[in-house]
Amino acid sequence: MTLEELHGQDLVPAGHDWMQGAGKALHKLLVSAQRRGCLTAGVYESAKLMNVDPDNVAFCVLATDEEDEGDIALQIHFTLIQAFCCENDIDIVRVNDVAKLAAIVGPSEESGEPRDLHCILITNPTEDGWKDPALEKLNLFCEESRNVNDWVPTVTLPE
Repeated sequence: MTLEELHGQDLVPAGHDWMQGAGKALHKLLVSAQRRGCLTAGVYESAKLMNVDPDNVAFCVLATDEEDEGDIALQIHFTLIQAFCCENDIDIVRVNDVAKLAAIVGPSEESGEPRDLHCILITNPTEDGWKDPALEKLNLFCEESRNVNDWVPTVTLPE
């Protein structure tokens, strides 16, 4: 399928702000992935999963807040994760509001504790044929961003 054919499918309504559309799509994708058990949260958990099964990773979200910008260790992890995602053709976006992510994803289901949301991976579910329209919108958004040399676009989540 060509990009022109995808645009013809009107994945994002005409005249709609791409950034806002991507934010809504990301929100829907996170909710859907968590419901299906296809969400991995945490820098270390994500790195382990990417090392063991990179072909199963469908999408990556890196999240920071203002206080995280000075965290050199976190920035090094982000650089390595970005390089891995680029090398393995995994689309990736940044989010600048960890609190909004926490409101969407919530605490760990096992322990109820808050979890590290600096890196979130969406994996392919075990059943074949799962195609999430939100994932398709985000893939298109990432492709369009790369066309203008924005390799890791920033997405704003809706209120």
